[in-house]
Amino acid sequence: MKKEALSRRETLKFGAIGTGLAMLGAATNALGATTHEKDVKFDEKYVGDITYIPTSEGWLYLATVIDLYSRKIVGWLMDENMNVSLVNDALKMPLETRQPPKGLIWHTDRGSQYATYEHKDLLNFKN
Repeated sequence: MKKEALSRRETLKFGAIGTGLAMLGAATNALGATTHEKDVKFDEKYVGDITYIPTSEGWLYLATVIDLYSRKIVGWLMDENMNVSLVNDALKMPLETRQPPKGLIWHTDRGSQYATYEHKDLLNFKN
């Protein structure tokens, strides 16, 4: 190795580095194990997620908002881009049409779209 001027390279140890959500102040799980309780009320708890839909022209992204009481989709939006406006506009649909009372629990995964300041501002403004 010396003759060829080669040296060994230190290998990096694998480890989780996090997603930065803690820096944005991602919320803890406020929903807990209440998804099957009988005391869930109308427009009290919403859950949201994004799914991918393959089409002949590429991917579409569908953001949904479900009311846990009725188990119905109360907000949705489909777009070619998966960004914060996708989830914000999907959530605005039930916030504006159904006008849930203060204290609404909004439960999602910890995806980057849900952890943005823009999304948190929407939640603070409406709640």
